Amino acid sequence: MLVALSSLDLRIPGVTSLKEKRRVVKSITQGLRGRFNVAVAEVGYQDQWQRATIGVSAVSGEGYLLRKVMHEVERYVARQPAVEILDHHVTLHGPED
Repeated sequence: MLVALSSLDLRIPGVTSLKEKRRVVKSITQGLRGRFNVAVAEVGYQDQWQRATIGVSAVSGEGYLLRKVMHEVERYVARQPAVEILDHHVTLHGPED
């Protein structure tokens, strides 16, 4: 069993309130859950209007599948017109880690 963890640091230009930010983040997180069957949550910058960090995790028996899913997750977020990816990290963890 392998676990992939991904962290996406986002800039959300154009929002002027936390309410607007939450709408953008919720749309992205729901889209990721529905499309890729991953666990996802906002894990950073909760009190800043134009920043967010989203954490994504997935489990599989095959590393290449996890890398493919995380690559597709990054591409999906990058295609969202309301956000800009500032940083992205992916790590794989197995039973020996």
